[in-house]
Amino acid sequence: MLDNIKILEKSNDHLIFILDNIDLYIANSIRRAIIAEIPTLAIEDVIFYENSSSIHDEFIALRLGLIPLIAKIDEFNFRDKCECNGKGCKSCTAYFKLEAEGPKTVYSHDLKVIEDDRVIVPKNIPIIKLGRKQRLVLEAEAILGRGKDHAKWQAGIAAYKYYPEIRINYERCTLCKNCIEECPRKVLKLEDDKIVLKDVIRCNLCKACEEACPEEALNLNGNEKKLIFKIEVINKSYKPEELFIKACEILKEKAQELKKKLY
Repeated sequence: MLDNIKILEKSNDHLIFILDNIDLYIANSIRRAIIAEIPTLAIEDVIFYENSSSIHDEFIALRLGLIPLIAKIDEFNFRDKCECNGKGCKSCTAYFKLEAEGPKTVYSHDLKVIEDDRVIVPKNIPIIKLGRKQRLVLEAEAILGRGKDHAKWQAGIAAYKYYPEIRINYERCTLCKNCIEECPRKVLKLEDDKIVLKDVIRCNLCKACEEACPEEALNLNGNEKKLIFKIEVINKSYKPEELFIKACEILKEKAQELKKKLY
């Protein structure tokens, strides 16, 4: 049973927090759901009308697909579940056009959304550099997908590690500071005549401090029931905390579906 969540760092792009009293299989399921199960919008189909650049159509289409489109995901249907029967419509597809002529660098913001206020194209992502008189004219369609289908639909990345816990036998400890000096990440410090771990995020449990202690007075271990969980946003359609919540909702839906099939 999850007892406590403590936020360590938070921004629009990442979130680091402590999960206390949680089983590893649950944490790993949440991690995998964030990476593979949360839907985003990405360009899937591209129609080229003109491409006199030095790069083949397929490579340009791949670059377009990797642009992290910002969208109101809840307002789109999956194409294979849409009423249009997979043909493509406003309910499941966002449409774009691009027309450019060199010499210039073509950026993501040159890709124009066709009459759709549900989608924003991020700026300043380079797509291709066109030479003199080279032209690129195309139309593109974006649909919902998941990270397990292709990396271009990946909403975020997630990872976790054991919470580092340090124990000192002060009957043996001489406060020689060897452990502080040998720590490669400098996460230990001397405070009130005690060795303390000042940065649990940066500690990677390498045990260099433990090996450096001549009196064998220091012990560093990871707590398997207390985890430091990190989420980084790839697609800004979501905030990092929304990715965590969405992943939990997806796991709950899968569990309920499995229950129905079993009973």
